[in-house]
Order: sequence, then C-alpha cells, then structure tokens
Amino acid sequence: MRPFDYHRAATFDDLAAGQIIAGGTNLLDLMKIQVMTPQRLVDITRLDGMSGIEPEGDGLRIGALVTNTALANDTRVRAGWPLLSRAILAGASAQIRNKATTGGNLLQRTRCPYFYDTSQACNKRAPGTGCAAQGGAGRMLALFGTTEHCLAAHPSDMAVALTALDAQVDVRRASGDTERLPILDLYAAPKDQPDRETILNEGDLITALILPAPRDGSRQGYRKVRDRASYAFALVSVAGSVTMTDGTIDAVTLAFGSVAPHPWVIPEAERQLTGQTASDDLFRAVADTLAPDAAPHPDTEYKRTLLRRTFIATMRQLTGLADTAGTDIARAPA
Repeated sequence: MRPFDYHRAATFDDLAAGQIIAGGTNLLDLMKIQVMTPQRLVDITRLDGMSGIEPEGDGLRIGALVTNTALANDTRVRAGWPLLSRAILAGASAQIRNKATTGGNLLQRTRCPYFYDTSQACNKRAPGTGCAAQGGAGRMLALFGTTEHCLAAHPSDMAVALTALDAQVDVRRASGDTERLPILDLYAAPKDQPDRETILNEGDLITALILPAPRDGSRQGYRKVRDRASYAFALVSVAGSVTMTDGTIDAVTLAFGSVAPHPWVIPEAERQLTGQTASDDLFRAVADTLAPDAAPHPDTEYKRTLLRRTFIATMRQLTGLADTAGTDIARAPA
C-alpha cells in the first residue's frame, strides 16, 4: 500500500479534497493491491445526520453511514421492504455487513479480474490503456450496457434491490446544494469513460437513501445465483416486487444484477407482465425477450440462459405458482 494523507472531516464544511472513506471494506482491499492509490483519504464517519434511519412521509430516510447490518435488521425495513433486507443478507458475511455502509455499498467497484490485475490493461482502472477482458476470460462480465472500452459488471446486491423498490438517493454537491435522484440516475454508463462510474464529482457525497412508501400487499423477493452457496458475487440476480388480484398481476417492478455496469431494468418486460394472468406460458414468453441476441463476450453466453431461467423462477415464486418455503420471497403488510 502506498503512503497517503488522512483527514477526518468534522463537519460538511471540513470536507477536504481526496478519496472518501467510511467502512472501507472495498477501498482498502483495492489500496492494498494498488488498484486504487489515493493521495489522501477523507474520513466521513463523524459527520452528523448520516447514521440514522428515520421516517420520511410513509417511507424511510436511511443515512449513508448506516451499516448494512443495521439496515438489514431494522424491523421497519424487514416488514415494509423485505426485498432490501434479503438482498443485503445475501451480499456479504456478518463481519463485512457490520462494517460496510449504505453509501459505500452503492459505490463498490467491479469484480472484473482485469480491473484487479494491475499487469493487465483496464480502461476502468487506467483510462486509455485498453480492455484486456475483450480477448481474455470473462464469465463474470456483463451482458448489457457494454462497449468496446469495458465489459465489467456492477457487483452490488443492495443496489439491485433498491432499484426494484424505486428508491432515491440524496447527493450533497461540493457547492453545498442537495440533489435527490432516482437510484439509477446515480450511475453513469461506461460509453468512452468507463472509469467514471457515477455522476458524482470531486467533493460530492451521498448523504442518504430514500425508500418510498411500502407497497401494500406486495410480494417481494431477491434471487441470487452464484458459484457457491456461501458468500460470493452473483452470476445473475433478480429483484422483484409484485402486487396481484385474483391471479392477475396488477403491478410489477424488476431489476437485474451482475449483468450490466449498474443495476439493469427492462421496462418492456414489466409492461408485458402488467395486467396479465400469472402463468408459466406468460413467464416463458417474457423470458424469451430478456436477453440480448448474442453475449458481448463468449464466456458470458451462459448468462443469457441463466438470466431467463432465473427470471422465470423468481416470477413463479412472486406470483405464488411455486412454493416459497425456504426462499427469499416475502410479503409486505397489506
């Protein structure tokens, strides 16, 4: 690890230029292998107003410094937004959840092996050097939103759940102004700047997440497919929330993880499902429209099939066509 300066911010006005650190569960690992080499760390863990979970209207305001453990275990979250709690619990061990913060979870870096290997070309790590994944091995890479400059997928489980729940994020700009954005608007598409992963600029800071009012009677679930049952990053994940009346899907929101540079949504799939009677034929028909015609990397061709199958399994459980015992499907209060 290279030498760096350390500054602990006492107030928002005391924020200095540098790399923000809170839990540090991803950042410190990257610093140890010199994937990230900040000259200064700015510790924000003492800033006021960012460590609590408070009501906001019929929803919740979650401070960016709330730990993943506190968020997943909060009784209000588990009752009204069980999808979020389950996604967090699927994401990391208890030790990591105890340290990782809400804001940091959204900003974690890709697990593309070429990003982690400083001997390989990576436009995300070193802009302009190329993308070694293009001609290399890449079963963890993305299906959607890729370019010739980058094939990496975003790893956060929590961000996928928040997308399906229509969450928002509060950003404090360097100017002191606060802006509230839909969660997806936080992320920047790679295009020709894959090193720019979010819309945050120097001095900007995530201060809170906003959960909207719970969806009465919704069935919520998070399905994560991974190489092993213990804590591992997803190959494909699906987060969903469904409300129904007499077998008909009244409303549905879906988000897909580990298939794009950020949580991925497919609005056409939601439109095809809404107002229809839940059935295996419906889910198979919609699944056929989900994946791209060809994977951008040959090693991710399997993800096209895995995405469709994971979607069908998730929808069967969310709509009651499959037994939900022992699954990550839960019902919000009616």
